[in-house]
Amino acid sequence: MQTQTHPLIAPSLGTARSLTSFHYGLAGGQKIYIQSSLHADELPGMLVSWALRRKLAALETAGKLRGEVVIVPVPNPIGLNQHLLGHLMGRFETGTAQNFNRNFHDLAALVLPDIEGRLTGDIDANRTAIRAAMREALDAQQPATELASQRLALQKLSYDADVVLDLHCDWEAAMHLYTNPDLWPEVEPLARYLDAKASLLALNSVGNPFDEIHSFCWSDLRGRFGERFPIPNGSVSVTIELRGQREVSYEYAEHDAQAIVEYLTSRGVIDGEPAPLPPLEFAATPLAGTEPLVAPISGVLVYRCEVGTWVDAGHEIADIVDPLTDRVVTIKNSVAGVLYARHLTRFATAGLEFARIAGATPFRSGSLLSN
Repeated sequence: MQTQTHPLIAPSLGTARSLTSFHYGLAGGQKIYIQSSLHADELPGMLVSWALRRKLAALETAGKLRGEVVIVPVPNPIGLNQHLLGHLMGRFETGTAQNFNRNFHDLAALVLPDIEGRLTGDIDANRTAIRAAMREALDAQQPATELASQRLALQKLSYDADVVLDLHCDWEAAMHLYTNPDLWPEVEPLARYLDAKASLLALNSVGNPFDEIHSFCWSDLRGRFGERFPIPNGSVSVTIELRGQREVSYEYAEHDAQAIVEYLTSRGVIDGEPAPLPPLEFAATPLAGTEPLVAPISGVLVYRCEVGTWVDAGHEIADIVDPLTDRVVTIKNSVAGVLYARHLTRFATAGLEFARIAGATPFRSGSLLSN
């Protein structure tokens, strides 16, 4: 194992932060990149990374790694240092209000000016050429802020990975994941090992989140040049939502780390026989088919069903109780699917998006993610 340190731009006098990456195995085979808690207040991923590092160290000692696995347990030291009145605030950068998981460099846009002349009829050579163009373009970037330097450092570590796993969580949620529909055949085994209750597919949900900037580039280039040049899925990128913010336990971390080990074994990155594939309880669905439920009034939020359960259309999902007027409004869903996530708060303001249902039929467009 090798440890690397990646300094960030110092935001003010007397301060300095850096990223730390841990590299297991050897370059030459598949490269796997895994980071956790890019939203710094989403802590289950950090514990999964810790458990996974212990497993990878043992596998490396046993000579069972057939590729390189890069782990970045703390990809957002900026967010980890943002506290207000005892509360960690790690989703948005307080100086700019920018979401830490948005606005990464669009790799397709970076390589488009000169990639066409490098493409040939050889799919493997095209993968190499595109990655070389990515590296050159990222090296040419000149970040001006600490946040920009953090984003760039993460992209330089991950742009050439065959698999990118971005470990997040929701407020309260069942295990679920997001990925590109072009990649679903390669991601489905991971969803099975993780026991994902929802698998949400989108080519471009808008906003350049971390996992999408890796896979969308290849889909975009294939759409532009695929009729003339063979272009592979050069990065199998997935956002894994490790249940809810409070679901931090050794038991969950062990389960999730082992699920990732089984997936990497099934891909040949780890030498051995992977565990049999478990069943997938619910089929993958389009992110555009997800129904956000919004509170029409303010009041106490009382949930009437649990995350991870199937709800038919018209199910009573939650009540909003106004203790001043005795008014009770019951919110029902209009699409059938899995209730995969809900808000942590129990007080609703009017207009609050408090839950999401994974429906099978796309009906939304534009920005598909929460802020």
